[in-house]
Amino acid sequence: MSDDRDDVVRFWERLGLPGIIDVHTHFMPEQVLRKVWAYFDSVGPLTGMEWPIAYRHEEDERLALLRSFGVLRFTSMLYPHRAGMAAWLNEWAAGFAGRVPDCLHTATFFPEEGVEKYVTQAVESGARVFKSHLQVGGYDANDPLLEPVWGLLAEAGVPVVMHCGSGPAPGRHTGPGPVGRLLARHPRLRLIVAHMGMPEYAEFLTLVETYPEVRLDTTMAFTDFTEGFSPFPAAERGRLAAFGDRILLGTDFPNIPYPYAHQLHALERLGLGDDWLRAVCHDNAKELFDC
Repeated sequence: MSDDRDDVVRFWERLGLPGIIDVHTHFMPEQVLRKVWAYFDSVGPLTGMEWPIAYRHEEDERLALLRSFGVLRFTSMLYPHRAGMAAWLNEWAAGFAGRVPDCLHTATFFPEEGVEKYVTQAVESGARVFKSHLQVGGYDANDPLLEPVWGLLAEAGVPVVMHCGSGPAPGRHTGPGPVGRLLARHPRLRLIVAHMGMPEYAEFLTLVETYPEVRLDTTMAFTDFTEGFSPFPAAERGRLAAFGDRILLGTDFPNIPYPYAHQLHALERLGLGDDWLRAVCHDNAKELFDC
């Protein structure tokens, strides 16, 4: 891992940055994380491919690794797959953020009775970012139970990282259509589309073009692994450059099948310049989260 660490540090030092900010990392209760890893190990239907976990370590070691990489701020992306989980996950995430000050306090939700109450509690307790996973949760972002939640988050200006693209496998409610309908009602929602919206890259870039508060995170995009099954269209590279102030570094650490540094090198080889890299890997998230 020392070579990986050195590669990451050399990357941000060359750019003159103090470090990097990663808006898409996973920390969750150990029993939940073990089940996530078991799903990847079993080549589950949402992946359908071999997916070795590169950083299968205990929590303290994972934290130490991120810090050794020079990751200044990161998140504890977690999400429920059924009703009755989100409030408990939020309690755990609040405690995690309390003992890990460089983690942006993360929360989540599910369309269920009581969702507005526990989302309000999370915001009032200092949640800085929420995670919504339409694929795993199997829910529609336009579920009426979530309507007050979107309004609350838009009003509070709290970003939501949403897995809403149809990769690596489509879900019942994934794709740009449902998200477009959500944004038409809540145009001020600070939505961060995970994984650049893969494989519907172009369509989600159009939502960025349409709604000033929509952003994308780079999680797993442009890497050799992802380019093998969901390549980013060369014709859209110009829009990557144009919206460089609306793209944020995300990695999916620790649940990635390659070294952490590869995500950074994949961004670098796009050839969009050092200013673009500085914005994506640090400045945009620093401004959005005021951190």
